[in-house]
Amino acid sequence: MNPALPSYAVKIVALALLLILSTCNRKPAVPALKRYPFTGRVIALDPSTQSAIINGDAIPGFMDSMAMSYKVKDAAEFKQLTSGDSVSAEVVVSQPQSSGDDASTDYWLEKVRVTAHAKEPAAKPSSSLHLPTPGEQVPDFAFTNQDGQRISISQYRGKTLLVTFIYTRCPFPDFCPRVSHEFAAVYHQLATSNTKIHLLSLSFDPAHDSPRALREYAFSLAGSKDAALFHRWEFATARPADLPAIANFFAFQYQDDPGGAAITHSLSTTVIGPDGKIVSWRHGSDWHAPDLLKDAGAA
Repeated sequence: MNPALPSYAVKIVALALLLILSTCNRKPAVPALKRYPFTGRVIALDPSTQSAIINGDAIPGFMDSMAMSYKVKDAAEFKQLTSGDSVSAEVVVSQPQSSGDDASTDYWLEKVRVTAHAKEPAAKPSSSLHLPTPGEQVPDFAFTNQDGQRISISQYRGKTLLVTFIYTRCPFPDFCPRVSHEFAAVYHQLATSNTKIHLLSLSFDPAHDSPRALREYAFSLAGSKDAALFHRWEFATARPADLPAIANFFAFQYQDDPGGAAITHSLSTTVIGPDGKIVSWRHGSDWHAPDLLKDAGAA
């Protein structure tokens, strides 16, 4: 027969059992859900992601009137939608309960209901939409940067130029914040290197995104107010009269809300080689910093 365990060993075993039982009974952290009543008008639909770009009315205490992309939770509710429809729904926002939670912030629509159908059929996309093609020469478009200086595409000859479109008021993580985050990752990876890669974030909201607004936005992304940031990463916007031609070349689509409070937009990111020709063009946000760096390396 085995000798009895010492009393201190019994206590250790008991404590271990308590810890195991406590761990087994512990429930995973459940993100907090907040729900907001929502109304708006459907502008475009994307069946591949079951999402809709909706010009939403203001939600007091949450967001201003703005057109953005929303995932629709229920497939049947999504299938009933047509461009131009007026809808009501709930915006559901999922947020981690603490900084230590693994879950990330997310949002979607539930209880989507069509309150009025489109009066006219939605316009079909133009078949003449220009798509940037590798090897194509980029026109010498001009912009005004965060310092109020005029810049143009041609001044970056000899460098690989990464270009994307943003506007500083864009609130949802799947759009401008997502793209700007990846550009920030590229910037931080290259900050101490001698690689001739330059980043250019172009705003399509010149009425709001003044040089001062662009500077503040840039500093918030970089986590620093060191103006040396702009030696590698610039922020700029074009004159309103020049924006249509610039957007068309880069296959970037945007539309101001008739009330002036929102902008509907797609995403467009381009790598331009040292010779001023397109190396690659990416639509949407399904890319990461290493993807752009790989494209830049191919230049």
